[in-house]
Amino acid sequence: METKKPNPLGTIAVVLVLIGLWQTVHLLGGAAIGSPVATVHGLWQMMGTASFWEDAAETGRALAYSLVIAVAGGIALGLGLGANRLAAKVAEPMMMNLYSLPKVTLYPLVLLVFGLGIASKVAFGVMHGLIPILIFTMNGVRQIKPVYFRAAHAMHLSRNQIALRVVLPAVLPEVLSGVRLGFSLSLLGVLIGEMFASQKGLGHQLANAMNLGNIDALMAVALFLMLFALAGNALLMTLSRRYRATGA
Repeated sequence: METKKPNPLGTIAVVLVLIGLWQTVHLLGGAAIGSPVATVHGLWQMMGTASFWEDAAETGRALAYSLVIAVAGGIALGLGLGANRLAAKVAEPMMMNLYSLPKVTLYPLVLLVFGLGIASKVAFGVMHGLIPILIFTMNGVRQIKPVYFRAAHAMHLSRNQIALRVVLPAVLPEVLSGVRLGFSLSLLGVLIGEMFASQKGLGHQLANAMNLGNIDALMAVALFLMLFALAGNALLMTLSRRYRATGA
C-alpha cells in the first residue's frame, strides 16, 4: 500500500492564500490586527531579547512535562481499558462527557491544589491532552482483530510478547494520531494556565499584550506559537507516515 506524499506546491499555495487573507483583514481592520510584514519584523526583534527566550523555555518545560504525563498516562489507561470491552464501552462516554466540560471553570481548584508555579500549568496541560490520547489508544486496542490474539495464543506467546508483538504494533498508528492531537491541546492548556495565573511563559506575554493593547506584541507571540505548533504537528505526522509506510 503506497502512502501519498504531501504536495509542497499545495502547501505553498495554502500559505500564500492565508497571508493574502491576513493582509486583506489588516487593510480592512486597520489597527485592529497587524500586517504580516510588521508581525514578522516584530517577532524577529522580540526573538533577539533574552526575556522572550526565558518565557519560551518556561512554556517549553511545562509543555514537555505535560506531554510526558499525558502520553504515558493516556497510553497506559487506554491499553488497560481497551483490553476489557465492557470497561471500554462504559468508560468511553464518561471520558467524552468529562472532556466536554469547560476546563477553565476547574482552574481555581487546580490553583488551590498545585499553587501558582509550574505544577499548575503542567496539570492544566495534562487535563487537555490526556483524554484524547486515552481514547485513541483505547479505540486502537478495540479495533484489533480477534484472530490476531487467537494466532498469538496458538503460538504460545506470553502476555508480554503479545503486548510487544501484537498489541503495540497494531495500536501505534492510533497512538500517534492521539499524540498529535494531545500535543496541540496540551500546548493550549499550558498557555491558558500561563494566561490566568503566571508571571512567566509565552501565555503570560500574551495576557500582558492584551491588557496593554499591544497588538504588535500579541501578533508576534501568536505567530511564534502557531509556527511552533505547526512544526510539532508536522514532525509527528512525518513519524506517523513513515511508520505506516514501513508497516504496510
